[in-house]
Amino acid sequence: MAVQALQSSGVGLRRILAHFPEDLSLAFAYGSAVYRQAGPSAYQENPMLDLVFTVDDPVAWHAKNLKKNWGHYSFLKFLGPRIISSVQNNYGAGVYFNPLIMCDGKLIKYGVITTGTLIDDLLNWNSLYIAGRLQKPVKIVSMNENMVLRSALDKNLKSAVTAACLMLPESFSEEDLFIEIAGLSYSGDFRMVIGEEKAKVLNIVKPNVAHFRELYENILQEDPQVVYKMQQGRLEIDKSPEGQFTQLMTLPRTLQQQINHIMDPPGRNRDVEETLLQVAQDPDCGDVGSRQSSDLRASGRAPKAFLLPV
Repeated sequence: MAVQALQSSGVGLRRILAHFPEDLSLAFAYGSAVYRQAGPSAYQENPMLDLVFTVDDPVAWHAKNLKKNWGHYSFLKFLGPRIISSVQNNYGAGVYFNPLIMCDGKLIKYGVITTGTLIDDLLNWNSLYIAGRLQKPVKIVSMNENMVLRSALDKNLKSAVTAACLMLPESFSEEDLFIEIAGLSYSGDFRMVIGEEKAKVLNIVKPNVAHFRELYENILQEDPQVVYKMQQGRLEIDKSPEGQFTQLMTLPRTLQQQINHIMDPPGRNRDVEETLLQVAQDPDCGDVGSRQSSDLRASGRAPKAFLLPV
């Protein structure tokens, strides 16, 4: 449920968007200011609104935004839009954030990402930073007719279902699936191992099961590997070696390569398909993968978003 200030037709979000240059391929809002969460955030009266803007030409967009919103930027504004774009594209997950901005009476944080960078992350899970946010319910404020981007958004959701199903038993509930999906982008995050953040995934999913269902319902109904008993809120997945191999082969490229890196013994130099075929023979491939990925993260060699089924 959206907070009171942003309910109805999304007028509040569109008013905020009007303060920024219009050249956006995608703009969406996410987090507790858009969809209610359980836990401590449920009691915040005016939570900060999180936004992401996707732009085709970051230099041109930042140049326009500097003219409109000079005060939003840090000292980098004095270095110009090319330096800002370079920082955006070459550091972190390819996103440049301006936090703690008052806009139209609302405290916001907005990130800017290049369209090509987002598409690559959606398809391949290079960082799973923005792709992971788009696996959860978000409020789309603006989207153009970029069919490549739209297709990548859909592929990201399908990949999330596949990865989550590989880590679940043969039969499970909708809530089990949505909890697994919501946790994908937190895999390897140290805060999820200790401290208060362990409950964050549950706090996201439990109040928003209906929103997750709306996001994934069509994908689950059309997936030939899944039996979706919508009335009972139950699902079944093909756990045969053939079924698991099919699922593993549709995972994003980066995840497949990481599975191969873990499973390939020194000196063997097997290709990815051969490794995935071996993994598919293990009825507990999801459990094995969770343990091995945890070991890899503990060694400090895995990226924050490394996830899991091997």
